[in-house]
Amino acid sequence: MQKLFYILSVSIILSINAEPDLDLSLPELGDRVSGVVSNDQEKIIGNEFLKQVYSQAPLISDPLIQEYSELLVYRLSEYSQVKDRNFNVLLIDDNSLNAFAAPGGVIGINGGLFLNAQNEGQFASVITHELAHLSQRHFARNILNSQDNNIASILVMVSAVAAAVATNNPTAFMAGPAFLQQQSLRYSRLFEREADRVGFNNLINAEYDPSSMGEMFEQMAKLRRLAGDKIPEFLLTHPISSSRVTDAFNAADQVETPFNTKNSLNYEFIRGRLQIRYEDIPLNSVRKMKGLLEKDPYSNENRYALSLAYKISGQHKEALKIINSLIIENPKNLILVNTKAEILLDEGKSEDALEVVNIFLNISPKNYPLSVLKAKILAYDKKLFAAEELIRDQLLRRNNDPYLWLYLSEVQRDSKNVIGYHQSRAEYYLLLGQYEDALNQLQFALKLTESNFQVSESIMTKINSTRKSIKGLRGQ
Repeated sequence: MQKLFYILSVSIILSINAEPDLDLSLPELGDRVSGVVSNDQEKIIGNEFLKQVYSQAPLISDPLIQEYSELLVYRLSEYSQVKDRNFNVLLIDDNSLNAFAAPGGVIGINGGLFLNAQNEGQFASVITHELAHLSQRHFARNILNSQDNNIASILVMVSAVAAAVATNNPTAFMAGPAFLQQQSLRYSRLFEREADRVGFNNLINAEYDPSSMGEMFEQMAKLRRLAGDKIPEFLLTHPISSSRVTDAFNAADQVETPFNTKNSLNYEFIRGRLQIRYEDIPLNSVRKMKGLLEKDPYSNENRYALSLAYKISGQHKEALKIINSLIIENPKNLILVNTKAEILLDEGKSEDALEVVNIFLNISPKNYPLSVLKAKILAYDKKLFAAEELIRDQLLRRNNDPYLWLYLSEVQRDSKNVIGYHQSRAEYYLLLGQYEDALNQLQFALKLTESNFQVSESIMTKINSTRKSIKGLRGQ
C-alpha cells in the first residue's frame, strides 16, 4: 500500500552514506513552507486523520502496549528535531509490518512491527525514521511542491489515506485527488533518503547500536524471500536490495560510538505479549512456546509469552509460576506486576489482584496500565463508582483516548448512571468524528437532566458545539 506523502510504509529506502556530522536542520525555505501549510493547519489535518483512523481501523486497546510505545516515542523524540512533541501514538491491530507518520504529530505502529523487529534497536530505527518525517515537515514540503494547496483538497486526501491505513486496502487512496498520487511518487524517494539520514543519526544519539537499522533491513529482506509470489505491498513499492542492506552496515561501521544498546527487557515482554495476541490458534500457543523455550530456555520473551499462553488456556497455576519467577529476577518491573494481577483476576482472585496492584500504585501513582487494571478489578467486584472515579482520573491526562471513554461508558451503564453513560458515549463518538451519533447521545442525556440546570447547561454547550461541527462538515 502506498501511504501518500509521508504517511509511508515502514519499508524504508535506505541511502546512508552521510557523515556523522550531517546537518539535520530543515532546509532553508524561508516562510514558504509555513505559508502553504502552517503548524496549526497540520494539527487540524492530523486531528481529522485521527478521527478517520479511530472510526475505521482496528486498534490495539492494551494499556501495557500503549504505554510502552508512547514512552519509547517520547524518549526517541528527545534526540530528534521535532519541535512539537504532543504526539498521538496509534497502535493498529494488524500483524503485518508497517508504521507511518501523519501531520500534527501522529505516529502509527502496526502490531506486526513488534513481531518483525527482533529487538528494540531495530524497532527504534523505524520510529526515528518516522520522527524524521515530522521534523523535516515532509507533508508541508510536499504540498509546497504540488499544484494544489487548497485545504479542502488536502482534507479529502487525508480521508483517503486514513481509509487506506484503516482497511489495509492499497486501492483506497485512489479516492484522493490525482495530484496526490503524482506528487507522492515524485517526491517520496527524496524525502525517504532525508528521513533515513536524519533517523540514522538520531538512532545513534539515542545510544542504540548503529547496526540496528541494517539488521532491520535484513529482516525485511528475509520477509521478502519468504513471501514467495505473495509479496507484501510495502515491499513491492519499496524493495530491499542487498546493496541497501550492505550500505546500512557500511554506514554503521563508520560510526565511532561506545553505545551498543540493542534491546530492553520491556521490549521482550511486549513482543511476547503480541506473539500470543496474534497466535492463529490460541490454545496451541502453550505447545508452541514450550518448543521455543526448549531451543532458548533463557529467553525472557518466550517465558513471558508462555505464561500468557497458560493464562488464556485456563492454566493459572502454571501461568503464575512463570510470572513469579520473572518477578523474582525483576522485582520492580511494572509489566510483570500488571500481568500477575491480570492472571489473578482471570482466575477470579480479585482481592489478591487488587493487593498486587495497590502495592505498586503506591510506588507509581496514577500509572496508566495499573490504574485501568485496578478499575477493572473494582468493576469485577461491583465497586462501580470507585472504578468510574479511577477512569475519570486517567481521562484528566488522556482526554483524547477513545478506549478510555468507551470503557467509562460501559462502567456507567453497569452502575445505572444513564446520564453519564450517554455523555461518555458522546465523547467517544466525537473522537471518532461521528458527530450525528454523538449528538443523539447528548440529546438522550439532556432529556434526563431537566431538573438539573448545571448539568443540562453543560450538555447544551456540548450539543451546540457538535451542531456547529456538523454544519461545518456540510459546508453550511
